[in-house]
Amino acid sequence: MINLKASMRKTAGLGTLAVLFVSLLAGCSGSANPADSSNGAQASTAPAATESASTAEPATGGTFVYGRPASVTSFDLHNQITSNNAFAIDKVFESLVAFDSKGEITDQLAASHTISEDGLTYTFVLRDGLKFSNGTPVTAEDAVFSLQRHLKVGGPLAISAKVDTVKAQDEKTLVITLKEPYTPFISELSNFSNGIIPNNFGGVTEEEFFKKPVGTGPFVIDTWDPAGDVTFTKNTNYWKEGQPYIDKLVYKLIQDDSQAINQLKAGAVNAVEALSLQNAGEIKDGADTTVVTNGSWVTEQLFFNTLDKHFSDVHVRRALALALDRDGLTKALTFGYAQTATSLLPSTIPYNANDKIKALSFDPAAAKAELAKSAFPDGFSTKLLVASGNSTRAQEAQIIQAAGQAIGIKIEIESVELATFRERFFAYDFAAMLNSGQADSPEANSILAFQTDPEGFSKSYWTHYTNEKVTKLLYEGQKTADGEGRATIYTELLQTLADEVPYIPLYYPDILIGARSSVDGLVVLPNGSIRLEDVRLSK
Repeated sequence: MINLKASMRKTAGLGTLAVLFVSLLAGCSGSANPADSSNGAQASTAPAATESASTAEPATGGTFVYGRPASVTSFDLHNQITSNNAFAIDKVFESLVAFDSKGEITDQLAASHTISEDGLTYTFVLRDGLKFSNGTPVTAEDAVFSLQRHLKVGGPLAISAKVDTVKAQDEKTLVITLKEPYTPFISELSNFSNGIIPNNFGGVTEEEFFKKPVGTGPFVIDTWDPAGDVTFTKNTNYWKEGQPYIDKLVYKLIQDDSQAINQLKAGAVNAVEALSLQNAGEIKDGADTTVVTNGSWVTEQLFFNTLDKHFSDVHVRRALALALDRDGLTKALTFGYAQTATSLLPSTIPYNANDKIKALSFDPAAAKAELAKSAFPDGFSTKLLVASGNSTRAQEAQIIQAAGQAIGIKIEIESVELATFRERFFAYDFAAMLNSGQADSPEANSILAFQTDPEGFSKSYWTHYTNEKVTKLLYEGQKTADGEGRATIYTELLQTLADEVPYIPLYYPDILIGARSSVDGLVVLPNGSIRLEDVRLSK
C-alpha cells in the first residue's frame, strides 16, 4: 500500500477503536526480511496472529458473509489506496510475491524468485499451470503488461524503484532490471497494487475490465453495488487446488457498529471487520463468537501542519509532545489491545529501533520550558481537526486538548464529516489533526517514505515536514542492503523524527476481527486484510 493509512471509520460508543477504518493505506513497500535482531527489528508485544478455529468438523462449501463499514467503489488496483477497496482487490488479483500473517515475504504467483548480487536484476519464474479466472493461461507477458501499466499510471501506490526494463524472457520467466539498487522493491511488489491482470485487459476496454475484472485470486465478482454489497463466487481455476473451500463470499455493508455486533451475535454475518475494542471482550467470551487478532502495521498519530505558523516552530511541537501522557492515553482508550508508541514504526516492522529511540516522555515542567523557547512563550490558540463519528478519536482529542491547556495552548476541537476531513487535510487546511499511518508491507520504507519525503505523493503525509538530513537518510536507507548499516541509518532517522516531532506517535493498535465460532481457518494479515482461501464453515 502506498505510505499511509488514515483511520477514518465511523464508530459508535465510548472507547471504540476501529483498527481497520476506511483508511488510506500508509506505506509504500516492504521487506523480504522478517523482523529479527539481525536487522534491528523487535518482536511485537501484540498477540501473535491467530486463526479462527471451531470445535465442530469443518466442511467445504457454503457462503461466508463479512460485515464491513464501507462499500467497495473500485477494483482498479493501480488507482486505489483506501482499505475498503484494497481488501476487495486482493481477493480478485494476486501479485508475484505476497506477505503472510507474520509479515514474511513469500512467493505467490511466482514459484521462485532471485535477486542479483548487485541488487539490480529480479527474476521471477511463474508457477506451472497458472490460469486467470476465465481459464486463460497466465504468462510472463501478462506480468509485463500489469507492471508497465502500474508504472505508467503511477497512482497512490506507485512503484518507487527506478525501473529500467520489464521483460518476458520466456512464457514463464519475468526479468525486471533497475537503474539503481532499491532494497524495498521485493516487498513493494507484494502490495495489492502489483497484482497481475491479463495482457491488454484481455481484449476489452479498461473501463469494461474493471467492472468485471479477471484475475488469479481465490474469488470472482458475481454482483457488485458500489454503494452497497459485493458478492463473490469461488474461482474454479484457482492455482491452489481445491481452494477456496467456501463457494461464495459476501461483503455486506454495515455502517453502524452496533448493528454489526448484533448481526454477528445473531449469525447474520460470519465475521465483522474493524471490531470495536469496547465490544472485544463480549465477542471473545460469547458462546458462539470469537476474536481473531494480529499485531498491526498501524501507528495512531497526532499530525502537525508544519506550514502553520505555530506548528512550524519545533519548540511548540516538542512542548505538546512533552505535555502529552501517551501511556495514559493508550491505557485509557485501547483496552489492552495496543502498545504505547515509541517511534513512528510499529514494533512489527523491521528497523523500528524502538529499544533505542529516546522519545519525548511525559514531563509537564519540561513542556512549559520548551514552549518558553518558542516564538509563542505565552501560549496561543489553535484547532485540532478530527473526523466525526469515531469516539476513540474524539476522546484522544479531548486528552490532547487538556494537555495543551496545561501549558497554555488553547485547542479547539474541530469535528467534521469524513469526506470534509479528507478534503481538508489533502488541502493542508488544518493546523493539527488525528489520523493513523500504516505500512503496506513489512518494510520500514513503507511508512518512512510516505511520512518524510516532502516531494513524495503525500508531501510527508500532508504535514509538509522538510528536513534535508531526514530526506538524505531516507534515500540512503532505500539503497542500502539489509543489515547493520541499514539499521544504523533508520535509527538516526527515527531519532531525528522523535526529536523534531512533525507528528506524535501515540500507540500501535492490534487488529481485531469478530467471528462466529463456526468459522475455521480465517487468517488476519498485519495490514488489516484477511485471507479466506482456507476458511471452512462448520455445520
